[in-house]
Amino acid sequence: MYYSNGNYEAFAKPVKPDNVDSKSAWLVGCGLASMAAAVFLIRDGQMKGDRITIFEELKLPGGSLDGILQPTNGFIIRGGREMENHFECLWDCFRSVPSLEIEGASVLDEFYWLNKKDPNFSHMRATMKRGESAHTDGKFTLSTKATEEIIKLFITAEDQLNDKRINEVFSDEFFKSNFWLYWRTMFAFEEWHSAMEMRRYINRFIHHIGGLPDLSALKFTKYNQYESLVLPLISFLKNNGVRFLYETQVQNVIVENVGSRKVAKKIIYEQAGEKKEANLAETDLVFVTNGSITESSTYGDQDNPAVMDPSPGGSWTLWKNLAAQDKSFGKPDKFCGNIAETNFVSATVTTLDDRIPPYIEKICKRDPFAGKVVTGGIVSVKDSNWLLSWTFNRQPHFKAQTDKQLVGWIYGLFSDRPGNYVKKPMKDCSGIEICEEWLYHMGVPETEIHNMAVNSANTIPCMMPYVMSYFMPRAAGDRPQVVPAGCVNLAFIGNFAETERDTVFTTEYSVRTAMEAVYRLLNVDRGVPEVFASCFDIRVLLSSSAKMMDGKKLRDMKLPWLMKYIEKKVIDKSKGTIIYEMLKKANLI
Repeated sequence: MYYSNGNYEAFAKPVKPDNVDSKSAWLVGCGLASMAAAVFLIRDGQMKGDRITIFEELKLPGGSLDGILQPTNGFIIRGGREMENHFECLWDCFRSVPSLEIEGASVLDEFYWLNKKDPNFSHMRATMKRGESAHTDGKFTLSTKATEEIIKLFITAEDQLNDKRINEVFSDEFFKSNFWLYWRTMFAFEEWHSAMEMRRYINRFIHHIGGLPDLSALKFTKYNQYESLVLPLISFLKNNGVRFLYETQVQNVIVENVGSRKVAKKIIYEQAGEKKEANLAETDLVFVTNGSITESSTYGDQDNPAVMDPSPGGSWTLWKNLAAQDKSFGKPDKFCGNIAETNFVSATVTTLDDRIPPYIEKICKRDPFAGKVVTGGIVSVKDSNWLLSWTFNRQPHFKAQTDKQLVGWIYGLFSDRPGNYVKKPMKDCSGIEICEEWLYHMGVPETEIHNMAVNSANTIPCMMPYVMSYFMPRAAGDRPQVVPAGCVNLAFIGNFAETERDTVFTTEYSVRTAMEAVYRLLNVDRGVPEVFASCFDIRVLLSSSAKMMDGKKLRDMKLPWLMKYIEKKVIDKSKGTIIYEMLKKANLI
């Protein structure tokens, strides 16, 4: 496997891999990584779909790409996915998956046309004082010291950040900035999370620094991810003969060492209460999604909170059983062993009448029933004790919604703190209580809050014990390589597999690891698109620097005297060169 750059081979059909007709594939988990791997096996590996089997412990596919209408509770979305134009592997996959909405189009075509016609951006990124603008005004408010800390992290080698936390590389000045408010609420970072992963995020998305304040960097699907992404994938795979085994929990994959080779020999699983085994030949390829951020999710309802379920569930148990066999298979406890630091609560709110929508419209400054972008991403409540954020994507968010309903999503980064209005931690709150806290921060008169939360909305809390496990501090080797050294027919896929430079908690990471796994095990002769290299583009670096400086020029920066001297000499001596032109174009001089 190798990485490619540019479009020379981006759309080329690779030569059919040797002996692929004699191979079979077994995929554990039916999240995005497994479904994408199946697409690449069929399209690029030219494996027949009827030789592919996908195991899933739940009753339906999708993993963390969800969105469902439950007959008893109503609409539920545990979370949302933000996408951007340089998710190279994701779009490579979906260019080959037919749209269920537009005849003759792919999912990529559908997504591209939608976001061209209705581009995303926010009119109100943050509020305070009960629905008033927080007046972040697109500014990052980074001090010179905080700016220097970002630059230092940016250039630090990854191997120098093993097990370091974010609060070990940044000072209080950084944490007081608007940059950190934008960053932590958009990506769900906490101060105790991985500095290594934050560095990857800064490097990976530096071309979008300017889009942080108004979320214009983001793109969203037309409906929830289940209907917009999962269902087209399932339709494509079923039409190609892929076999799905639901309510089937894989408990272990037995791997034997044969000299320096590691060979998956057996899959142990349970189906309908019955223990079963699948014996494997070396021509049987096994793709394991190890770990899950939505494992052991629980739901509450209007009157009851979502109760914590600390069990590791099938995905973490499987990874632990695999890791016990070989140290190269990673250290799952680094990610799932501290629920106090990996959990948070989200809630789905469905409006039931015309009382709440005007408050949404006042803040987002758009008609939420217009079928277009509504909030344009999350609205963060700067003075919320829970650090509450909420969003309404394009409506209807579910095809089954009535034209009088809006469905939105709420989450709090600090689920263990009492609220401003509801004097309880978010994790202990019922749907009504979470809605009350949200309505309070929306500016609803206190005399109307309870009645509206009870009668004008249906709010379903969701507790996710492991949702921030991706971000836990880690070191090299804690996540297994996509194909660990010596593995003949076993690969790890998803956000707990290790691939260079890309960032977790993204759809791109799931699809990238899937693509790398298929290309490695089948030796597909086509390049995997490299991670977008914006951090190596001097134009991007200059432009991003200018944006982070909130319009200040280089000469205005309070830099140490030596840097000031060098900066002056560089500017003066660069006149008449392309360097001066780039500095001027970036608005740094």
